[in-house]
Amino acid sequence: MNKRILGLALPNIITNITVPLLGMVDMAIVGHLSSTHIGAITIGTSIFNLIYWNFGFLRMGTSGFTAQAYGAERWDEAVKTLIRACSIALAIALTLIVLQWPISLLVPIIFKGSSEVMRLALTYFFIRIWAAPATLGLYAIKGWFIGMQDSKTPMWIAIFLNCVNIVASLIFVLVLHWDIAGVALGTVLANYSGLALGIVLLGKKLRGIKDLKAPKSIIKESLHWREMRRFFKVNGDIFLRTVCLSTVFTFITAASGRISDEVLAIDALLLQFFTLFSYIMDGFAFAGEALVGRYIGSRQKRHLKLSVRLLLMWGLALTVFFTVLYALFSNQFLHIFTSDNALIAAADDYMGWVLAIPVCGFAAFLFDGIFVGATASRTMRNAMFVATASFFAIYFGLKAIVNNYSTLTTNQWNNILWSAFMVFLILRGLLQALRVRKDIYSQAQ
Repeated sequence: MNKRILGLALPNIITNITVPLLGMVDMAIVGHLSSTHIGAITIGTSIFNLIYWNFGFLRMGTSGFTAQAYGAERWDEAVKTLIRACSIALAIALTLIVLQWPISLLVPIIFKGSSEVMRLALTYFFIRIWAAPATLGLYAIKGWFIGMQDSKTPMWIAIFLNCVNIVASLIFVLVLHWDIAGVALGTVLANYSGLALGIVLLGKKLRGIKDLKAPKSIIKESLHWREMRRFFKVNGDIFLRTVCLSTVFTFITAASGRISDEVLAIDALLLQFFTLFSYIMDGFAFAGEALVGRYIGSRQKRHLKLSVRLLLMWGLALTVFFTVLYALFSNQFLHIFTSDNALIAAADDYMGWVLAIPVCGFAAFLFDGIFVGATASRTMRNAMFVATASFFAIYFGLKAIVNNYSTLTTNQWNNILWSAFMVFLILRGLLQALRVRKDIYSQAQ
């Protein structure tokens, strides 16, 4: 089972490392321009996190349904899931492009920064929004391949996409001097390049599946309301769960900007530690999606329980590894993203929170994957509701208490923000852990 987990997890880890590279490369390029550019790219990427994270169900729901169809050897149903996801992805993407101007009017309301930071952030937004069809289409394609127990294909797509992004962004910014617009354009070009490759590989995979119904019949059945209803029900829960997640991360960026431009830049740098850990841990979570869905579909309870137990053991091992890694090399890591030594020195005051990230967060990532594979979306949604409510209660509660006794300093304000974030991570994992027997194991009876 460990071999099977690693066979799925390692390509997913490589894939997931390349996902934040889109943001990390952008951050590294503009980080050597100015702290204003760091703030702008942070807000710019946060806008798209807020938008795209809400549609994460296009990947998660697709992988869960596809994995269960794979385990039951229902190949027609697996293809129907792909068609549903891609159809919804295209409809959402076109809507986002049409509504880009109204969306841009909300940006200054949600995020705070200097006039120059906001100008650059909106420049980035109006260019990158045109990548929406490619970005959301890749969500669906990636989820489908993972559900089909194939994590290598998404890996090659992601590697290709990021190579295009790195080369294009460097040329547009360093050679053509297109500033932040060049970074955004490089991301757009990379996403469409990745989508083109994904479509080619998808066609090859579909041709290898035997005994499928006629394409016209499958398309017609996949879009029938009765067939779509369960897809929407499960993904509606995932959507609400993801809205809460994106709200918390958006609030962190917005709250940092309200403290100061320097704190906005510091927290943007510190969140790169979280990003790196989360995407590597999600490699095992995606393996959990594939395996849990497969064993529920095939009703193999013993294999289901073993896969969950081993996934958690791998999570604990990675927690220890990353805690030690961050303790030893955090300063070197920060230098990758900025050459501003004063900013790095200021970030040292908050390094304790970086060390807490793996300990507080590993269970949340793994149980997300386990519950996605089981399409147990209601528990995921409810756990996120409680964790989000606790985040805001702790943030505003501690802020009020501290303010009653003294003037709130910048350091206190930011530490309160990070305290609330750690509790948010802990509760997500804990509340799902309490429901594993009832919501996961019971499905393989």
